[in-house]
Amino acid sequence: MEGIENKVVWITGASSGLGKALAKECALQGAHVVLSARRLDELENVRISLLHPDRHISVAMDITHESQVRHAYEQVLKEKGRIDWLINNAGLSQRALIVDTTMQTERAIMEIDYFSQVFLTKTVLPTFLAQKSGRIAYVSSITGLLGTQYRASYSAAKAAIHMWANSLRAEVAQDGVNVSVIFPGFVKTNVSFNALNGEGKPQGHQDEAIENGLDAEAFAQQTVEALQKGEEFIVVGGRKEKLGVLVSRISPKILYKMIRKMKVK
Repeated sequence: MEGIENKVVWITGASSGLGKALAKECALQGAHVVLSARRLDELENVRISLLHPDRHISVAMDITHESQVRHAYEQVLKEKGRIDWLINNAGLSQRALIVDTTMQTERAIMEIDYFSQVFLTKTVLPTFLAQKSGRIAYVSSITGLLGTQYRASYSAAKAAIHMWANSLRAEVAQDGVNVSVIFPGFVKTNVSFNALNGEGKPQGHQDEAIENGLDAEAFAQQTVEALQKGEEFIVVGGRKEKLGVLVSRISPKILYKMIRKMKVK
């Protein structure tokens, strides 16, 4: 087990949902947590709710603005001196058929779920290489493994970051840097409210599948435990999601017959 006591863990998208749950779990494990998202007030609300709040910091940034990302990185190093784990969690989902999705919406989802993760990693990577240690994790999605209706752009972006992470892992393994990809299934968060429709506007309501999903706290516990064990391919979800991943490996044809019959919106 790779303990994280007194290690610096930087989590993006940390103001709510999966990021907030991961922050709480890492704090319980004794880490120094760096919380990032766009709104400082929301980050501060999370920070003061963590165990030993004074050891954690809030660093606001819009992950799609490269200058803000660079500034945030410099701030983290100035205040903490190092980064041991980077958890790329910030993301944006989708609820729209392909035929109804504008190209502007396609690009917006790819910008947040793929390009911004790539840029932050490239920004932080020299620190990990200089340390010859560290773990970089990406919160992808089960839909990055199994394309479904209403999530084509989201699925594509999450699959893209998975493949990019695989290449990164191969390139930096000899330098002591570890790379993990996390594939959540349905987890109870506000992701459905913020998911973009075809016109690029928030859906504004909860999905039934999300409402009946895994608790965010359970997701965080399973994820942090798997990361501490050094796992690189981490599927976290219910039996249906895990069964889908298994069937995808055995028979994609059978899988997509199953998916066409599922209620996924």
